[in-house]
Amino acid sequence: MAKERAVVVGAGGISNAWFPPLRREKVRVVAVVDLNIEAARKQIAQYELEAEASDDLKATLRKHRPDFVVDLTVPDAHCAVTCAALAAGCHVIGEKPMAGSMAEARRMVRAADRAGRLYMVSQSRRWVDKHYAIRGAIGAGAIGRLTTANCDFYMGCHFGGFRDRMPSPLILDMAIHHFDLARFLTGADPVSVYAREFNPRGSWYRGDAAADCLFEMTGGIVFSYRGSWCAEGCHTSWQGDWRLIGEKGTLLYERDESPRGQAVRKAGGFHSELKDLKVPVRAMKHGGMHGALREMLAFLRTGRRPQTECHDNIQSLAMVFAAIESSRKGKRVPVRAM
Repeated sequence: MAKERAVVVGAGGISNAWFPPLRREKVRVVAVVDLNIEAARKQIAQYELEAEASDDLKATLRKHRPDFVVDLTVPDAHCAVTCAALAAGCHVIGEKPMAGSMAEARRMVRAADRAGRLYMVSQSRRWVDKHYAIRGAIGAGAIGRLTTANCDFYMGCHFGGFRDRMPSPLILDMAIHHFDLARFLTGADPVSVYAREFNPRGSWYRGDAAADCLFEMTGGIVFSYRGSWCAEGCHTSWQGDWRLIGEKGTLLYERDESPRGQAVRKAGGFHSELKDLKVPVRAMKHGGMHGALREMLAFLRTGRRPQTECHDNIQSLAMVFAAIESSRKGKRVPVRAM
């Protein structure tokens, strides 16, 4: 049995992606907290946990004093839950997006600093074997120095619930994955953005469910993003369909298939002579939320800081809110994290 003890906050659908890796890593879940205590009891029974069901987070933290808290609440609750856990002396791993506003996200970073505790965000797309392969190929210079990254994401998703009522459901709840992945693949951080959110005719969302965004990144890289959550038919991958262009070649990553590309063999003529690129992919044993959890556990055991700790991940969230601001103002705006 692992020595780490955890309190899980939020017993909704996303918790079904977290309880299995928690069990596999033998983390002792001492309590499940949810405003709907019956939901907490249901998950405890389903996963056969020796845990308390509670609807009072602060009392639960005082009683159990866990090593870390897993925040699986809705985005608008992340700040209150995380700050309460940090103040109680707990490390925190939370679902994306970090917060419902930049002001809340900055408050959470300050709370982590003040408490001397780690707060990390689970960006599940980082722990995907093909994504590590792409980043490795770019870093090794397979296509020369990177200049451009394009991502398309189109799906028709009928969720029901809170996403249908969000003012920016695509950008805030989904594009955060692609924006963070752009940072991961390119190794660049955001500088500015020009964006337009809109809600297409026929959309079943109350807020803007589609967007076009153009980011300037460090190193002169340009990242363009087109997406919709109300596009019926011809869906892309959940990861998005990507084209990454360097000075000497291009990589394609589409529909979750293995990445492929071409690079210049010999320059000259109307088209350069090209060669096909193979991007070797090594299977990842622990992907998605499990990969994020293992980075938290590695921190608790060795002190090695996770790649998505809050001081870094706030850069990805800043891309989200800068895009929303740009759309509202109708102009290019800087991306400011802190």
